Amino acid sequence: MSRRPTFPARLDIAPPGPPPKKAPAAPAALRGIPQGLGLDSGAVRARMVQRIAAQGVADAQVLAALGAVERHRFVDSALVNQAYEDTSLPIGLGQTISKPSVVARMVELLLGGARDAQGRLGRVLEIGTGCGYQAAVLSRVATEVYSIERLRGLHEKAQGNLRPLRLANVHLLFGDGMAGFAKGAPYAGIIAAAGGEAVPAAWIEQLAPGGRIVAPSQMPGGTQALVVLEKTAGGLQRSVLEAVHFVPLKSGIA
Repeated sequence: MSRRPTFPARLDIAPPGPPPKKAPAAPAALRGIPQGLGLDSGAVRARMVQRIAAQGVADAQVLAALGAVERHRFVDSALVNQAYEDTSLPIGLGQTISKPSVVARMVELLLGGARDAQGRLGRVLEIGTGCGYQAAVLSRVATEVYSIERLRGLHEKAQGNLRPLRLANVHLLFGDGMAGFAKGAPYAGIIAAAGGEAVPAAWIEQLAPGGRIVAPSQMPGGTQALVVLEKTAGGLQRSVLEAVHFVPLKSGIA
């Protein structure tokens, strides 16, 4: 019969090797993004943020938000290897998750309006929740986010994607986005992930003075362009920017 070991047991410890090399410091614009290995780390997101910054997005809050939100958690498992490429991806029901660079561009335009003393937006309305990715990004630059989705399947998908993140300032709604959400108005910003011929009157009514609407809009000839509407004391100021491609804006629920 073998004897049971007495305690404390002896541990064989290998002699220490050379000290590990110190990792190089991250660029200043990317500090604060967690570093590590794999898709659940910040390293791959940091590279995505570097590419977006090189394209001209300069707002530090936007870049930090893009670096903090794990985009791979919002795409189907078969597409996770493409999650940090600058491309739109299908999310079901004929809808897509926007390119990271487009999300960054639109959120930066939204932040060009009125901000609070801490430099954050106030209450924001998102039209078209989709898979919930942009709502998660908005949660880091706005005090409160109301996000409305007309397709029940996507509304439920976004709920599942966002639930583990426990974002107390994000409220998901199932309904007709063209009607906005009057109970949450006025909004410092309204951002849309679908484009129509004209910005619905309900959005303009629910926009606070000094606030901005950032949305794709159909141009003559059937093309789409990014449009910014700003509510000023003198009325609405409209700016037509670069060409974009979004799904069409539709009314009703499905």
